[in-house]
Amino acid sequence: MCVTGHFVDSNWQLHKRLLSFIPLPPPHAGHDIFNGLMKCTKDWGIEHKSRKLTLEGKLFHVRCTAHILNLVVQDGLSDIQSIIEDVKKSVRYINQSESWLRKFSDVVHHLGIPVKRLIIDCPTRWNSTYEMLVEAYRVKDAFPIFKEGEPFYRYCPTLDDWKKVKDVVDILEVFYEATHYYVYKSCFI
Repeated sequence: MCVTGHFVDSNWQLHKRLLSFIPLPPPHAGHDIFNGLMKCTKDWGIEHKSRKLTLEGKLFHVRCTAHILNLVVQDGLSDIQSIIEDVKKSVRYINQSESWLRKFSDVVHHLGIPVKRLIIDCPTRWNSTYEMLVEAYRVKDAFPIFKEGEPFYRYCPTLDDWKKVKDVVDILEVFYEATHYYVYKSCFI
């Protein structure tokens, strides 16, 4: 894995420099990439710096890591946006009525799953989408049963949709943990 830095010199020329090359054997999982980058920042002694780095008198601008993770994840989520919308519409439908919420909770309870309230995401905060998907996936078996008793409920994700949600949740978990790590660290800088 190559780690590069970008900077603008005094003549406003953009430059790019190779900062490190890290051997990263396959598979190239997000967790491994994250650990490699963290090792680099610790080796350079900049693990607590999140925005700027000066090297040999030149100013390097480093975007906030949490923001970069947000951009990467938002781009990836766009591939399954229709599935996310079905989950979101399902959660909205169930939460909009006390009787529907009670029926859904009864189904979840009957399945032996601890009852928690379904949450709706905030589209600008990918981590809330992750939390919504995690919670909905946890009770995925309740949606088709709920649908049997609700003729106007049309947003039930399919088994194939839930497989994709599970795959996405597994991938996003690494980003979720990395974001919490960086946010937690930045609170103490």
